[in-house]
Amino acid sequence: MKNIKMNLLIRTVMLAVMAAVATGTLFGQAGKGGKLVGTWDAVVTIRDCDTGAALNTFASIASFNHGGTSIGSTSGIPQANRTPEHGVWRHVRGHEYEFTFKTFSFSPTGAPVGYSIITHDIELDRGGDTYTSAGIAQIFLMNGVQVAQGCSDAVGTRFGF
Repeated sequence: MKNIKMNLLIRTVMLAVMAAVATGTLFGQAGKGGKLVGTWDAVVTIRDCDTGAALNTFASIASFNHGGTSIGSTSGIPQANRTPEHGVWRHVRGHEYEFTFKTFSFSPTGAPVGYSIITHDIELDRGGDTYTSAGIAQIFLMNGVQVAQGCSDAVGTRFGF
């Protein structure tokens, strides 16, 4: 009798875990409906931090993966001069998230000259198919000395079939 109760308990717990994973509630990051996991097309606008004036606008693409990692690319800087974006993200609350990523920059001759760390706060819409974000970019020399800072915002749309 004790084994039957234990088997029933184990099966019940396993079914609950599988249902949570299938619906994305166990990790809080799967599917649509306010969840960030997936690939996103974005239009990024670089802004003057003091005035908010738009300085440049370009397309980017980013993937936010289960477990809190991300990778992306941009059309704003030639890929020969900059590595892809590698980063991390986390859920803050509700439809709010934040991410940070790092890229390395190269001179026209291919020599490494520095790196950038970009940090944004994201707000997903209720349907989970669009977002707005805003944040800063910190620009460093290879020795770690920060030489500049910039501001940007973005509008993203879930990429899919």
